[in-house]
Amino acid sequence: MHDIRQALGRFDDAHRLHAAAAVTQLGESPEILHGLSQLDADAALTKLSSAAAGLEPEEAAERLRLHGPNDLARVRRHGALRELVGRSVNPLNGLLLSLAAVSVYLGDRRAAAVIVVMVVLSVGLGFLQEHRSSKAADALRRMVRTTATVRRRTGAADADAAGHVEVPIEDVVPGDIVLLSAGDMVPADLRLLSAKDLFVNQSALTGESMPVEKFAHAATDAAQTPFDLSNICFTGTSVLSGIGCGVVALTGPRTAFGHVAGMIAAQRVLTSFDRGITRFTWMMIGLIAVMVPLVFFINGLTKGNWFEALLFAVAVAVGLTPEMLPMIVTVNLAKGAIEMAKKRVIVKRLDSIQNFGAMDVLCTDKTGTLTQDRIILKRHLDVHGDESGRVLEYAYLNSLHQSGLKNLLDVAVLQHVEMEERLRISGEYRKIDEMPFDFERRRMSVVLSRGHGERLLICKGAVEEVFAVCTRYATDAEEGSLDASHFADAQRTTAELNADGFRVVAVACRSLPEESRPYSAADEQDLTLLGYIAFLDPPKETCAAALAALAASGVQVKILTGDNDIVTRKICHEVGHAADRIVLGRDIESLSPHALEALAEGASVFAKVSPAQKAAIIDALRRRGHVVGFLGDGINDGPALKAADVGVSVDGAVDIAKESADIILLEKSLAVLNEGVLEGRKVFGNITKYIKMGASSNFGNMFSVLGASIILPFLPMAPIQVLTNNLLYGFSQAAIPTDNVDEDYLAMPRRWDIGTIFKFVVLIGPISSVFDYVTYFMMLHVFHAWGNAPLFQTGWFVESLMSQTLIIHIIRTAKVPFIESRASAALIATSLAIAAFGMVLPYLSPGALLGFVPLPGAYWAGLFAILAGYALSTHFLKRWFVRRFGLS
Repeated sequence: MHDIRQALGRFDDAHRLHAAAAVTQLGESPEILHGLSQLDADAALTKLSSAAAGLEPEEAAERLRLHGPNDLARVRRHGALRELVGRSVNPLNGLLLSLAAVSVYLGDRRAAAVIVVMVVLSVGLGFLQEHRSSKAADALRRMVRTTATVRRRTGAADADAAGHVEVPIEDVVPGDIVLLSAGDMVPADLRLLSAKDLFVNQSALTGESMPVEKFAHAATDAAQTPFDLSNICFTGTSVLSGIGCGVVALTGPRTAFGHVAGMIAAQRVLTSFDRGITRFTWMMIGLIAVMVPLVFFINGLTKGNWFEALLFAVAVAVGLTPEMLPMIVTVNLAKGAIEMAKKRVIVKRLDSIQNFGAMDVLCTDKTGTLTQDRIILKRHLDVHGDESGRVLEYAYLNSLHQSGLKNLLDVAVLQHVEMEERLRISGEYRKIDEMPFDFERRRMSVVLSRGHGERLLICKGAVEEVFAVCTRYATDAEEGSLDASHFADAQRTTAELNADGFRVVAVACRSLPEESRPYSAADEQDLTLLGYIAFLDPPKETCAAALAALAASGVQVKILTGDNDIVTRKICHEVGHAADRIVLGRDIESLSPHALEALAEGASVFAKVSPAQKAAIIDALRRRGHVVGFLGDGINDGPALKAADVGVSVDGAVDIAKESADIILLEKSLAVLNEGVLEGRKVFGNITKYIKMGASSNFGNMFSVLGASIILPFLPMAPIQVLTNNLLYGFSQAAIPTDNVDEDYLAMPRRWDIGTIFKFVVLIGPISSVFDYVTYFMMLHVFHAWGNAPLFQTGWFVESLMSQTLIIHIIRTAKVPFIESRASAALIATSLAIAAFGMVLPYLSPGALLGFVPLPGAYWAGLFAILAGYALSTHFLKRWFVRRFGLS
């Protein structure tokens, strides 16, 4: 379920509208939801055999057993057999198995067997390592749980006495009473029982970007689709603002979301990583399509044996196929996920690892990233700047009685007052209503009943927004009307506190007559300003070093915060982040896209920006060619997380932030994030090693095979020998995912550059052909193999295998191999094992079955000289390439 919701968050509008159009195939869901929407709250509870106080724990457990987990069957992990079959289905394996079938048809069963062994090797190694890594990664990912707040009865008869418990979303059952507040994911299809200023984002299902307000009263108007039902909330949507309470109607595959999830999941948007792998795969298939017919016709015309030429062409096709690519990619990604998990970085989508490593700009909020995320309430002042117990008391009442998303400021307020004081205050007041916080008003209010029917509205929020709805002020000693001078005093007091690093929240109130009516944001007027509460969020001691490490890794850090510029400048100064120029949200409102791109490129700190402006800044940076990451944990970070190339959140984030992210940090730390970035670069580096090795080797072999086919009166290698050579070379590359990566490569972000890789292949590939021709000369003119095809074929087989195995260590690093940069022990071991086996194979009985013959002693001296020349030539040309084009 989590993976599907994650996928939904990243689909474009076309995919979402396609999902909405599929609503006609939702089976019984529309009828159930339509029926419930027409009932009042009590009738809906009765229909679902529930009560306002919720289910008893035993009853919930029985319904979970009956209905199954609140999960989507389509995204559950398949069994080992299904995983194995899934890994086998890709274009390269299809090509190889087709060639094996051709070999069987032509009667060459040995060749077919070798091809099948190659496929089994690729699929088997990939499956074993991925299965093992995935099980470990799943266990770590389960540490990041999304939960729902539900009512569960503990013997109480009424809802107020029922207990509120957090349960995993998978354990939510029909009949559960779910509480919703800003930042929550809706865990199931549910019928609202109460709602207050409840706005829900349904874009994942409908494609509509604007939030939809939901109500609790019975529906009277006919709805065109279930998504138009005003009192129904759907799985996979999220709460933007307000509060609500609903009874669960449908869970898991029976939800509207569940019915269309399979259709949507099948249309995953390709990342740059996917596109790069796909382009390389089809480039190699295109090369095969050109090369193989050419080899077939040249050998058929020059040798006169068309049947033998066809077998050889099939073997060449197999030799040019990068059959280990799926295994190398999968194992690298799975291994990277495990290594990142050890660094407390949980990967939700494997292919996001590449974007993580390619990231060159990180946008992040200030709170919890530069600061300790440990907010302390330090000051409570009246409008004159004097300490005021009344301001603290009213702030406490507001935080205590609000039922929406309690942020760290509320937590700090509630922790500040002693328990006896909390009980005394809470006992005098009874909550009547509330106006939840939203990012337009930037304030929230509660309405409390006090004494003899008198009602009190208490409002707290951003200073400017609260001041805007106040007409009077009050202290312990006086009351009066607010005027411009008071606003100037408020600005001065706030600025002084901000300059000391305090975050300031204003507190105001208003007396209301006793009325039986719902209250709304319109009642936030003619308020009396009481004063301010000031919070301190100290900067992290490790932040300066972490910022320096990210800069050394080639990652720019840009601060995008909703806080004001004075506090932001203070914190940035303390952690050593340049903040000479701070761009305010109002400064970018009227900018053209081009102007915003230039501003986003040049500025490093943005303050008082809205959620939409955060997303716009990230989009502008992406248009400038950057790979952008965003680190956020709040409800206001959802748009930015989706706009970024890689969204990063933390385990303690609100639901919508965790579900929108690709990467979850178990610790909100830039240092931890930097370690994850480096691990992503290691993964990408090892994948590109295989691509450069395989492509350059194949490109060189193309010229070698064509030349030999023209020059020789016999085949340069028997088909079975070509296949055996490719099988052994492929095995030697199986340990690439374990390889070390040079520090120089990790120093900068890396991304797909197929053009540079192509230049590398074109430059390095033909070098092998030059030394292949030297081998031809040695075999033909030194050892007189013109009339001895087995001797020639054995000599070239050994040289080809040895040179390809050796070139792994030359290409894997830009440095001097074995001296300045050493491969992993596993890669060295497989290289030595394959090289040794290739050397002794001509002297063993299996070698005789393959058509090999013992080589003369002088051959080994010539081979050593050829390999030394090949290694030196490749190394020096590689060093020139790196100086000219850089690392790729």
